Amino acid sequence: MPLFINLSNLSWSTPDGARLFSGLNLTFGAERTGLVGRNGTGKSTLLRVIAGDLSPSSGQIQRAGTVAMMRQDQIERADDTIADLFGVSTALDLLDRADQGIAEARELADADWTLTARMEAALVRCGLSADPRTRLVTLSGGQRSRAALAALILADPDFLLLDEPTNNLDRAGRDAMISLLRGWTSGAIVASHDRELLEAMDAIVELTALGAARYGGNYSAYRARKDTELRAAEHDLAHAEQARNEAARRARQAAERKARTDAKGKRARATGRQPKIILDAMKARAEKTGGAAARLREACAEAADQAVSAAREKIEVLQPLDMDIAPTGLARGKTVLRLEGVTAGYDPARPIIQNLSITITGPERVVIAGPNGSGKTTLVRLITDQIAPQEGIAEVMVPFALLDQQVSLPKPERPLIENFRLRNPFATDHMAHAALARFGFRARDALRKAGELSGGECLRAALACVLGATPPPQLLILDEPTNHLDLDGIEALEAAFAAYDGAVLAISHDEAFVRALGPDRTVSLEERGISQTPGQAARRAGAARRSTRAGTASSASATECR
Repeated sequence: MPLFINLSNLSWSTPDGARLFSGLNLTFGAERTGLVGRNGTGKSTLLRVIAGDLSPSSGQIQRAGTVAMMRQDQIERADDTIADLFGVSTALDLLDRADQGIAEARELADADWTLTARMEAALVRCGLSADPRTRLVTLSGGQRSRAALAALILADPDFLLLDEPTNNLDRAGRDAMISLLRGWTSGAIVASHDRELLEAMDAIVELTALGAARYGGNYSAYRARKDTELRAAEHDLAHAEQARNEAARRARQAAERKARTDAKGKRARATGRQPKIILDAMKARAEKTGGAAARLREACAEAADQAVSAAREKIEVLQPLDMDIAPTGLARGKTVLRLEGVTAGYDPARPIIQNLSITITGPERVVIAGPNGSGKTTLVRLITDQIAPQEGIAEVMVPFALLDQQVSLPKPERPLIENFRLRNPFATDHMAHAALARFGFRARDALRKAGELSGGECLRAALACVLGATPPPQLLILDEPTNHLDLDGIEALEAAFAAYDGAVLAISHDEAFVRALGPDRTVSLEERGISQTPGQAARRAGAARRSTRAGTASSASATECR
């Protein structure tokens, strides 16, 4: 039987009645489908409805085949192990008792003797080598993501449902994920903003405020179609505005003619040359004809206004977001960050960072690279004074802002505009509205409660609160800032950073984002030590903001290239 998931007139609303999506008619087959859309359009919710975790408000779902879902918010208990994530702890306990010769004969009939080998194969396929009894809390976020994916592979479903599967993954993890999907011969629905991953898709489905649209081909094909649609929508808007203006012009002309006719009738009545009964009949006919004409003009004007509104709504859906960052005024020779001989970690006997020295001067851009577990986030916590160094000096000499994967707003129960004012107490309401609008929160969106935002919307709101300030911070510390942004948000952020004149320290496994950022150099944290390589500064537009590189890195095996 062919595999398929069919959605018929599917709708879903929040418990308070807010409609998230409605009237969706889609069919997914044995192919890899990327699910894209701006934050808040319902991608994660749609996957949960398809998986059966949520019930639709209306409509039907038909499935031919089994489904298994990997979620962004995988809930784990403190003592959970990889085996718990796989759901096989009891089965592994039985195998352990069998190996020790203490299992009862009736239990052995239920033993899955191939389980351990299949688990190991699934973990290796996802680039993770770990004992099934390993506690999840000891793994990095990327390693937990790999383990969760391996659990799906072991379940061997007909459809994989993946929600942002490359979040938290390092380069090796992303390669493993892409390789897995390229070789997946059943169905897969992947909600993602990872452009490299979306290039491996067979089709793209986009959720917008207007509904759902399917595009054949990978991300590049989808992007080309979207550009064509935007140009067509802009043409339709121009045509609709022209038609509305023409309708308004004709209405003015008709009103002027009626005014002249009415004036002529008044003059005729004043002269008394015609009988009153004839004048009254002429007036009645004129009023009847004029009323019908006025109603027709009103209908035409209303239709023209609706056409313009529909065309403008489509433009707003298709048009990229815009994020503007004000100048920071950072001097080119200013020392921004200094790490000197720093050793740090959580276990004094086994520090993750050893004898590290880095200096950032002026509007320099530095990327911290390395596999999961190499100490990148530890370094960020050190720089932002969340942990203290065991040895050495760590100083930040300018105002800075941290944008991380768990970014939050001060008051989730309060509106966005109040959260902006809390972060920027000297901003007026007008300044707050303007800053939020630049990051996609226009008009009444600024009054939405922060706690009701999706993960990506929350990050975008935090970006508005931080980058929308005047002046903005002179150092931005980015820890995987694109993990929860939608595609439009990522592209808008890239455009904003292209014009940003402050310093940047970034951690990102999104290669497209790193290329757009144009780092001056890369500091690699690896098991063998720390190394630095020059970046793309010489090739990046806006070279005027570059400064003399004053960074060094040292360890037992450190190397540096200039």
